[in-house]
Amino acid sequence: MPTLLVKNCTVLVTMDDQRREISGGGLFIQDGRIVQVGETSQLPSSADEILDLQDHILLPGLINTHHHFYQTLTRAVPAAQDANLFNWLKTLYPIWGRITPEGVRISTKTALAELALSGCTTASDHLYLFPNGSSLDDEIEAAGEVGLRLHASRGSMSLGESKGGLPPDNVVENETDILNDSQRLIEEYHDPNWGSFLQIVLAPCSPFSVTPDLMRESASLAREYGVCLHTHLAETQDEEVFCIEQFGFRPVEYMDVLNWTGSDVWYAHSVHVNHAELDLYGMAGCGVAHCPSSNMRLASGIAPIMDMLACGVRVGLGVDGSASNDSSHLLGEARQAMLISRLGSSLGGASLSSESTPALMTARDALDLATRGGAAVLGREDIGSLEPGMCADFCAINLNNLDYAGALHDPVAAVVFCSPRHVDYTVVGGEFVVKEGQLTTLDLPRLVEDHNRIAAKLLQG
Repeated sequence: MPTLLVKNCTVLVTMDDQRREISGGGLFIQDGRIVQVGETSQLPSSADEILDLQDHILLPGLINTHHHFYQTLTRAVPAAQDANLFNWLKTLYPIWGRITPEGVRISTKTALAELALSGCTTASDHLYLFPNGSSLDDEIEAAGEVGLRLHASRGSMSLGESKGGLPPDNVVENETDILNDSQRLIEEYHDPNWGSFLQIVLAPCSPFSVTPDLMRESASLAREYGVCLHTHLAETQDEEVFCIEQFGFRPVEYMDVLNWTGSDVWYAHSVHVNHAELDLYGMAGCGVAHCPSSNMRLASGIAPIMDMLACGVRVGLGVDGSASNDSSHLLGEARQAMLISRLGSSLGGASLSSESTPALMTARDALDLATRGGAAVLGREDIGSLEPGMCADFCAINLNNLDYAGALHDPVAAVVFCSPRHVDYTVVGGEFVVKEGQLTTLDLPRLVEDHNRIAAKLLQG
């Protein structure tokens, strides 16, 4: 079985239960698993491959809990630059309705390439419209070429404008077709085993784009097969008004009525939630994908993350769609999470309580969300920390560069406080996806050329 020795890291951040930070640390890896973690002097001296990371910080692979890969094709669209969520969606739905299978495949590679270069090793994506013969299979096929772990969400929209929903009728699907395809995808692709590279998630898009029946039937199907559930929830005040007017409930209460609470459920955003709703999240074991850049971009608000954590809610980070963030930089998202939490604390807007809630999110708190927190949200016990028995997923950054000059007294804090940059190494299951700052699995210039060609065609109509 192949072995890899990683040695001489300036600091190795384990994110284990003790949150150890090991100076001069390293890893011994065999067959894609971590066998030993410790100071370099404590590790075997030989291996099939040796990676000397002097002057580097080594972190667990970052975990992205919410994305829309296809949206990399519609970044910074002029008509949608200054819109809130509902108007932004109405502007982009017609453009997205022109996406083809080729567009799904290329945008998947683009998003995953960005994520890999930002230190991400596991990504969850939410694909919820399938025009022109496209399918989740297109995304799965493309992702397999990049080498990151994928939680592929079979999203759906069934409530078109003619029935009181937000999306135009030409981008919604028949609910029987949605459920049949969901079952097919689970049976064909879902791998629940340790070290899985591919899991299927069922993910009706949002309260304003699917019916109550589809929500209930999706939950029933997911639980029959033991897969997770995901949806957007409590993102904006417009959504809150919609749910009250259409269903007679606030968004979180509506989820509870539909049997959409539990440890197998996580929501994107959860910006507009109250004390009782956070208590429900905590007691039920629900997770949240915190997407700070998107929430700022669309002026949605500041999610009360420190209160969620105080209530025992599982919280991870999501870069969200690349048309509401215009980037897929997960380390940058950790920085944004820390900063917006602090701003919210100063404004009184990101804390619903409480004298017991810590006033400020620290850099290490933000890294916790990006690693252990993300693993917990996705229901994974094999990723998120560097300790014996875990998957050999990690990223490393050279500290000897301009971005961190003057900050090496605390390199762990530096990677969050200082300007986010590309990582030098991303390793997934012991295999290099980024090596010496370069993607190993993709021809990046060719990918950018193809992506720009398809994006231009999409906007031209």
